[in-house]
Amino acid sequence: MVQRKTALVTGGNKGLGYEMARQLAERGYRVWIGSRDLALGEAAADRLRPAGNVRVLQLDVRDRNGVDAAASALAAEIGHLDVLINNAGISPMPPDDGKASEISVDATRSIFETNVLGVILVTQAFLPLLRTSTDGRILMISSGMGSLTRLIDPASGLSRWPRAAYSASKAALNAIVVGFANDLRDTPIRVYAINPGFVATDINDNTGILTPAQGVRRAVELATMPEPALTGGFFNDTGIEPW
Repeated sequence: MVQRKTALVTGGNKGLGYEMARQLAERGYRVWIGSRDLALGEAAADRLRPAGNVRVLQLDVRDRNGVDAAASALAAEIGHLDVLINNAGISPMPPDDGKASEISVDATRSIFETNVLGVILVTQAFLPLLRTSTDGRILMISSGMGSLTRLIDPASGLSRWPRAAYSASKAALNAIVVGFANDLRDTPIRVYAINPGFVATDINDNTGILTPAQGVRRAVELATMPEPALTGGFFNDTGIEPW
C-alpha cells in the first residue's frame, strides 16, 4: 500500500497556515496543524476536515519543552514527516515596531523569539522525522520585508514602510533557510523561503490585497511538486525573490 504523505503546518489554525492545511488536505496529504491554543486548533481542524485528513497538534513554537513533546507525540503516532511548513509568526504594530531608531528592544526580542528562534526549535525537533522521508520539504514563510535588496531600494515601497524589527527577523529567517539548506544539501530534504505577498490576515489587520488562497499558491506548489525546486531558494508568486 502506498503511504500517504504527511505535513505539519505551524500556526495552522488561521490565515495562511489554515489555507495551506486546507489545500494540502485536498491533495491527499495527512495534515497536522500546529496551534498554540488547543481549543482553537481543534475548532480549525473540525472546519478543515471536509477537505481531507486534518488533525491538530498543540504547539507553541516558543516553548522548547512543548515543541519536543509535540515532536515525540507525532513520532509515536506516525513515525515520519514529509513536509514541515514553518508558518507561525508575529508582527507587532507601532509603537513596538517601526523605525530602527525608535523600536522597542523588548518587542524586538519577542519578535525574534517567535519568528527566528521558534523556527529553529521546531525544525530541529522535527528533523529526525523529516529524515525518514524520501522527498522531504521544509518551507519557511518569510516576507518581502526580509529582502534586503528591496528594503535598501529607494524606489521600493518597502523602504518607506518602517517595520525594522519584523524586517530584521525575516532577514534572519532567510539566513536560517540557507543554513538548513547547506546542512541538508546531501539529503532528500529541500528547504525553501517563501514570500507570500501582502495577504489579508490578522497579522496586518486584514489590510492585505491578496486572499490567503492567492498567497499560499507558491508554497503549496513547492511543498507538493513532483520535481523539487533547487534547495535554498527564496521564492515569490512569480518566481525568485531577491535576497
